Amino acid sequence: MSRKFLYLTKVSLKKKTNSKWFVITNIILAIAIILLLNINSVITFFGGDFDSKTTLIVVDNNTNSYDLLKANIKEYSKSLSNEEEEDIKLTVKESNKTKEELEKELEDDEIILELNNDNTEYLKAEVISNEKIDNMTYQILSQSLNATKTTIGMTINNIDPTVLSEISNPTTINRVVLNDNASVDENMSLIMGSVFPTIILPFFMLTLFLIQMVGGEICEEKTTRSMEIIISNVSPKIHLLSKILANNIFVILQGLLLIVYSVIGLLISTNMFKSGMSLPSDITSIYDSLVASGFIDKLIYVIPLTLILIILSFIAYSLVAGILASMTVNMEDFSQLQTPLVFISLGGYYLAIMAGMFNGSLLIRILSYVPFLSSFVSPSLYMMGEIGIIDIIISIIVLIAFIYLLIHFGIRVYKVGILNYSNEKIWSKFFKAFKSKDV
Repeated sequence: MSRKFLYLTKVSLKKKTNSKWFVITNIILAIAIILLLNINSVITFFGGDFDSKTTLIVVDNNTNSYDLLKANIKEYSKSLSNEEEEDIKLTVKESNKTKEELEKELEDDEIILELNNDNTEYLKAEVISNEKIDNMTYQILSQSLNATKTTIGMTINNIDPTVLSEISNPTTINRVVLNDNASVDENMSLIMGSVFPTIILPFFMLTLFLIQMVGGEICEEKTTRSMEIIISNVSPKIHLLSKILANNIFVILQGLLLIVYSVIGLLISTNMFKSGMSLPSDITSIYDSLVASGFIDKLIYVIPLTLILIILSFIAYSLVAGILASMTVNMEDFSQLQTPLVFISLGGYYLAIMAGMFNGSLLIRILSYVPFLSSFVSPSLYMMGEIGIIDIIISIIVLIAFIYLLIHFGIRVYKVGILNYSNEKIWSKFFKAFKSKDV
């Protein structure tokens, strides 16, 4: 019997991995992932440049504020972009030419800034460029002009700059969290809402893929009547478990390939970084935030348990998909039956994203133990400090017990439904099969 089980598993797995669709899809995925992880190089290749510097040409019409503006731009550039002084991408220089003269010879990487005195507003500025200015540059420019205007206004009205600076400085806040288990970093919710969804998205997509494959394969065998030949040689239990094993191996293999593609992309990106190319400041900023918040350190502990949860969830989803598919006679019926599974997995994905909104809620903690949802919700709550390692272990135990019950009672339904070709309502057939004593 074990040889028949292995043979069915091998045939099912070989059918998927030897297909042209599998090869073509993975080639496309590999190219897409590598390009995404090296997007800075791709943009540079097509004419863009993350490292290009913008030159700000200042025309100072007797405001005597050029030096002050230059100092403010330098300060705000460093604070907003988290870069060293030599890496600041907005360089400032003064010109004695008129605005009209500069406009005629203005390059795409240049901006003209004309400064004029104003009796009411103290300082007025006109910004001229050939192309649209990126948000970061415009923000630096705007804040620097406001700071320069404030200083000019203080000077004209004889206001002590020190006093105004003390009033304008933001309040110093000393955070004290009495609960040792609470997360001190309030930015973790923001990180979980932006970074974590990207991490769990492949798992979510592979889950949907698995549901489709298991149900589709069983429906195909029933539709072509090849199921009768198979069941005459092996038991329904062996048939179901072989499908579950083959499809789970395939999905895990696909997941490992995605990791390999990502590693290759990161290695290429790292080599380019070593050769002198720099990563976009947005990416380095996100990474610095992850390190500072302890996100990276927590991943070391949660990854092994999360992998166990993911594998167990794959088994649970595929078991339910296989059992439901046994009650159908065509793909249209299975498409209707798989909808609840899709919505459950989608709900788990969104719960993981919105976990920060349920801060301290008993409901979200209970949901972290629920099979199908636990693989999404538990890691998310752990990263936020809402639950501990023990809670994830409890989720794993509950999921194992759920899989046991699925196998124990689901085989009864599968055995009755796999050769049932009647047009009776699906759920009616399901409950009749479940009540059947023939196990």
